[in-house]
Amino acid sequence: MWKVPLFRIYNDQEDVRVVSKVIKRGQDWAVGPEIKEFEKKISEYVGTKYCVAFNSGTSALHASLISHKIKRGSKVAVPSFSFIATSNSVLFVDAKPVFVDIEEENLGMDPKELDLVIKKQKIDAIIPVHYAGLSCKIDEIVDIAKRKKIPVIEDAAESLGSSYKKKMTGTFGDSAIVSFAPNKIITTGEGGAVLTDSREIYERLLLTRSHGRNDVVNYFASSDQANYIDLGYNFRMASMIAALGLSQLKKINKIIKMRQMIASFYYNELSSIKEIILPKPVPQSNHIYQLYSIRVKNKMRDSLAKSLKSAGIMSKVYFQPIHLTKFYKKSFGFKGGELPVTEKISKDILTLPLYPHMTKIEMKLVTSEVRKFFEK
Repeated sequence: MWKVPLFRIYNDQEDVRVVSKVIKRGQDWAVGPEIKEFEKKISEYVGTKYCVAFNSGTSALHASLISHKIKRGSKVAVPSFSFIATSNSVLFVDAKPVFVDIEEENLGMDPKELDLVIKKQKIDAIIPVHYAGLSCKIDEIVDIAKRKKIPVIEDAAESLGSSYKKKMTGTFGDSAIVSFAPNKIITTGEGGAVLTDSREIYERLLLTRSHGRNDVVNYFASSDQANYIDLGYNFRMASMIAALGLSQLKKINKIIKMRQMIASFYYNELSSIKEIILPKPVPQSNHIYQLYSIRVKNKMRDSLAKSLKSAGIMSKVYFQPIHLTKFYKKSFGFKGGELPVTEKISKDILTLPLYPHMTKIEMKLVTSEVRKFFEK
């Protein structure tokens, strides 16, 4: 049992109440009114015309690619420094992921590297990732995409509530996905959503989410025959999950402020250690610290993680390069050295515990153990 886990889920009695209410009514556990209400509130919060809820961020990304008509033979630019679903979703539609190196400031896709990749081959879509709650250089990426008329699908799984130049992440591209997995800013256990301003993309997403069915009425409450007009999946979010999402969303600004206060504490306590690079605010960006990832110099990352583990403190590497996983090396022949910045960062990165309701004792234990390691 960890003394300090990597994350704890922030919840309250209101979360319990709203989920219980859906269960107790004994009907509309799927396609209940909470789904549309949750979608409406997410759209309003982020600032997009449409939102479609899904049962995971991965299925949301899969559906986005389908809705953008990315298919066999298409090439999609993605970073390797991300959770593997970012790249796997491209394979789900029989397209090919084309890995683009990252930049060191925001740890997002490097616009200059993207430009070079596009000059060498035809790219049909771009999936930039906002890492750890900080916007990537999304304006530069979108500028390149617009010039080349390439759609941008933002992977904002880690950045719901983050902004850049006073504009929310998830509103720069043609569409975007967010995640409600357990360690995200707000969580429903599992869940995700797609955001877009395009009515056409929105309508395709609805079909993809629910078996290609044109749901003009609640399928489970109607005796009418359904109209299946396209190929689709069962990617729907359950009603009690959406109810939980609504309750969590009411707390999002409070949660973000709590996370930023803890990040500030960490910075004040650890900034004197020359062997580590700490995350910090970037000009014109609102960093929400979905992850608190430090960079450890001089090949001491694994030793620090081992030392923290012995003290009962959990840490984790987010992320190992996707292109160097066993599956991608076997499938695409990657050997290492293809993405130098990604590979360099992945050898140094270490995520420390951070969750909204960390106690002062927990925070001090983490920082004191980190300091103790380097004092040795």
